[in-house]
Amino acid sequence: MSTLGIVGRACFRHRWITLMAWIAALACLVTLWQLYGAGSDNDFNTSDPGQTLLDQHFHQQSGDRFTLAIKSTAPVTDASVRSRVGAAIAPLRSAPHVTEVSDPYTHVSRNGHIAFATVQFDEPGASIPTGEVQKMMDRATASSGHGVDFALAGDVVDTIDTPGGGSSDAFGVAAAMVVLLIAFGSLLAMGLPVATALFGIGTGLSLLALLGHVFPAPSYSAIIASGIGLGVGVDYALFIVTRFRDELRSGADPETATVTTMRTAGRSVLTAGVTVVIGMLGLLVLRESLMNGVSVAASATVAMTVLASLTLLPALLGFSGTRLAKPSRFTLRRRRPASGGTPDAAAESGTHPAERWARLIQRRPVWAAVASAVVILTLAAPALAMKLSMPDDSTQPRDSMGYKAYATMSKGFGPGFDAPLIVAATLPRPGAAASDGGRIVNALRTVPGVAAVTPPVPSSDGKALVIVAYPTTQKQAPATNSLVNALNSKTLPRATAGTGMHAYLTGPNAGNVTFANFMGRRLPWVIATVVVLSVLLILAMFRSVVISLTAAVMNLLSVTASYGVLTAVAQWGWAGKLFGFPEKMPVTTWVPVFLFVILFGLSMDYEVFLLSRIREVWLRGVANSTAVTRGLVVTARVITAAAAIMFLVFLGFVATPDVSVKQIGLGLAVAVLVDATIVRLVLVPAAMELLGSANWWMPSWLERLMPRIEEPVSGEEPVSGEEPVRVPAA
Repeated sequence: MSTLGIVGRACFRHRWITLMAWIAALACLVTLWQLYGAGSDNDFNTSDPGQTLLDQHFHQQSGDRFTLAIKSTAPVTDASVRSRVGAAIAPLRSAPHVTEVSDPYTHVSRNGHIAFATVQFDEPGASIPTGEVQKMMDRATASSGHGVDFALAGDVVDTIDTPGGGSSDAFGVAAAMVVLLIAFGSLLAMGLPVATALFGIGTGLSLLALLGHVFPAPSYSAIIASGIGLGVGVDYALFIVTRFRDELRSGADPETATVTTMRTAGRSVLTAGVTVVIGMLGLLVLRESLMNGVSVAASATVAMTVLASLTLLPALLGFSGTRLAKPSRFTLRRRRPASGGTPDAAAESGTHPAERWARLIQRRPVWAAVASAVVILTLAAPALAMKLSMPDDSTQPRDSMGYKAYATMSKGFGPGFDAPLIVAATLPRPGAAASDGGRIVNALRTVPGVAAVTPPVPSSDGKALVIVAYPTTQKQAPATNSLVNALNSKTLPRATAGTGMHAYLTGPNAGNVTFANFMGRRLPWVIATVVVLSVLLILAMFRSVVISLTAAVMNLLSVTASYGVLTAVAQWGWAGKLFGFPEKMPVTTWVPVFLFVILFGLSMDYEVFLLSRIREVWLRGVANSTAVTRGLVVTARVITAAAAIMFLVFLGFVATPDVSVKQIGLGLAVAVLVDATIVRLVLVPAAMELLGSANWWMPSWLERLMPRIEEPVSGEEPVSGEEPVRVPAA
């Protein structure tokens, strides 16, 4: 008996102990989470020598900055407006962690109706208590009215303005329950996958919060991890419950059915889960702290859902006994084939819709493959024009304070004032700020795309200076990215050459461009690592070079299709309002790599479940075409239900206010839909029909080298009296 069969039998026989152990573990981890859970960290900037310089010589200015935008129907210099501005700014100056509030009357728009003040903190945004920021926002709102409006802008402001995640989780659970009830027609069969997934998510999110002390993660990581955990957790439990139900209906007793289920479907779940974890851990190749945090967070949640499916679920199946084999009053009446009620019988009789579909594809495999490839490539085409940038206040919901501040500043000072570029420079000798700093200022002013440059400000010790340059374009404009790269590579090195100074471009906006460049350099390594490891895992399971390589190609097609649709919706604005995008925007810098590592693993799930059943039939001696047909028959309904669940769970992300999370949800939902329909129902059977017996080719030398993580199906007689079909090892 396989290891998973032994584990399944032990959990089945000791179901009360297993259930109590999971309840105790969940309670313990949730308690530790509440007591010792780590906070979030949203700083995506890589190693930044400019920020280090600010920390050393401008400690009071090294923290986060907010902008207080002021708009008045009367000129802001009027006495009545001045008094209201002073009253609004006074509480800010005395707020905790605020080191300085600039004079708003040094920054007045040309028409005289808009001004702004900079609020300087001594801590990074992640360390500023949200309660204090909320008080500032409330005061700004209370001070507004009667012709004068105040609005704060900053990363923490955006976080408070765009909370969320709980509603999408609730939507996902509700959607999963509805789909499962339709698929199974049984409240019991519906409840088991949901309960298993919730146990896995609860323990996984608790681990996420505790691991945050070692691997800091951004605020949205819990939203993404819970969504992925819910999708895969319900899917994995769904596959196991379905196989258990089939075994019961074929005459097996509950314990034997559990062992067989864990030996077959359980092995597929383990392989699929490991593939998803491999994909997520591929982010570690980036060696970027927050990407590491997201990677570990999602991997931990998926790992716990897999563990729940392989241990808790067999125990719950023990409690259910034979009830899952009984028809339910919720089940829709369906005409059963005369040859029996099993999927194989339906396939033999030719009455199953999936069997008729498979035969249709197999009669025209070339046309099916070409047509499906054309559809996928058409969906993927917009990805060639994809532009990457980090979201800013212009992408926030229209009723948010951050967007109101952005609109005010953009109207009064141009879009570039939302993207200040900070230059931090060391001085060769104390007191040289005026002369040496002037050289940098003059160089910056001559660069096309720079709207304004502030005078150099020396540090208190006279060893460094700070200059701020404002671009003519907004943060997300491609021209701003080009400007940052030009300043880093040409302007600053030339301005400081031979002076003994070292100048660095820093701040959030320059950091975002640096991060995008960093991601571009590391992305090929992430893709290569994930693809190679996944191919090796599939190779070890299915013992076929062709199956492994075609699985990787199919998954890449699903990923590119999601990229294309995401670009068309978010960047081009096609149906953008329908999905809640306030306006056209670039794709968030880190979203493509994050989508890739998730989707490559998730797409492999359906490949594993489909190919496992095809191979299981093939190992009985059935011809390749018939094995493909029967594999589709026995997995069609369960894969459709699983894909529907995951599609709805990910679509729930679109309801969250955070535009980056929206993009992830849209990309995941599209990929799952494409993968479960065009790829699995058309392209896979067409490709396997064209390849024929070559599908199962494995060189003898590779067979000896590759570890075996699955055992052949033994004790099975060839179906329908067909002779075994084998491909001899090369």
